[in-house]
Amino acid sequence: MKNLLAKLYVQLYLLKDNRGQDLIEYALLVALIAFAATAGMSTLATDINTAFTKIGTTLTTYTGGGGGTGGGTGGGFGGFL
Repeated sequence: MKNLLAKLYVQLYLLKDNRGQDLIEYALLVALIAFAATAGMSTLATDINTAFTKIGTTLTTYTGGGGGTGGGTGGGFGGFL
C-alpha cells in the first residue's frame, strides 16, 4: 500500500510540474517563425528577381541594347564609352 501511494505521489508531482513547459513554448515559437520565414522567402525571391529583370531591361533600353562581347567602338554600351 505504501508503494502504491508513493507511485501515486510521484505521478501527481510529475503532472503538476511545469518547468519544461517554457522550453516547449519557445520551441514552438521558433518553429512558427522558421516556417513563416521560409514561406516568405519564396515570395521575396520572386519580387527581387522581377525588380532586377526590370532594371536590366531599363538599362538595356537606355544604353542602346549593347550587350555583346564589348568589342568595337562603344564597348557594348551604345557608344557611351
